[in-house]
Amino acid sequence: MDYSHPTRRRARAVRRLLAASTRLPVWIGGTSMPGYWWDGHENFGDALTPWLLPRYGIVPVHREPSRARFLGVGSIIEFLPDDFEGLVWGSGLMHEAPRHLPHATFLAVRGRLTHELVGSPPGCELGDPGLLVAHHRRRRPVRWELGVAPHGHHWNDPDLHALAAAHPGRVRLVNVNRSVPTVVDEISSCAAIVTTSLHGLITADAFGIPAAWTTLEPALSGGDFKFRDYESVISPGRSRHFTHSPEMSVEQLKRQAVQVSADAVADCVASLRSATREFHRLARRTARFPVSTIRQVLDRG
Repeated sequence: MDYSHPTRRRARAVRRLLAASTRLPVWIGGTSMPGYWWDGHENFGDALTPWLLPRYGIVPVHREPSRARFLGVGSIIEFLPDDFEGLVWGSGLMHEAPRHLPHATFLAVRGRLTHELVGSPPGCELGDPGLLVAHHRRRRPVRWELGVAPHGHHWNDPDLHALAAAHPGRVRLVNVNRSVPTVVDEISSCAAIVTTSLHGLITADAFGIPAAWTTLEPALSGGDFKFRDYESVISPGRSRHFTHSPEMSVEQLKRQAVQVSADAVADCVASLRSATREFHRLARRTARFPVSTIRQVLDRG
């Protein structure tokens, strides 16, 4: 059965509700809200919204953009209708082009570039909520010298598989098309990360792991904009991009990895927590857990 089949979508919604119900903040002043995040296939970066928010007392229920009251993690602002009146929480643009959303409430956006392109809304925090993962998942003991975390479009790259196969005890090829805990644990088990996945980079930064990013074919939609957008906040003026060559050794790849400032990460996390508290406050005006949430899950029309 296809991942987007209505039955599978409903099953995911029920599983998310059950997982959220195990979080104490949900039962102490918890609330629910219909929101949008990309849910077209399994990918840990896209799944961060329903994984993170229950830890702050918010139960998100997936809806298409036209029915959503908030926008979550990802390069998805372009999906919103022009008359969107909901909340934007840490989202980013995919393409470097202006997007006018005069009725939206911007709590946080991914980076300075997105902030400027949506009109520099006042009071909007900066940062990707993926940086919050290290506050909800312990770092695992280091098992591999180097983790390679390709974007899903690059998973079948033969050179990356050859590198991992040649160094099975040193290099881990991280498949990002799995659950949040699985991918986060593998990334946190590496001493350094190179990646073509934005949230592979962000997860490394969250744990203070040296990291670098590169581009491979096929090119991602929007090119390198989302990386530059994120780095405009976490490492302004200093890109960690490098040009990958199949001939690069493990040592050469490790030398590309750079650890960002712990203070910059901490500042970003503080801003995101502030935005999430405001999210919770505004969400509680409209719906409380659990009755409204169950109704939303069952209403899949």
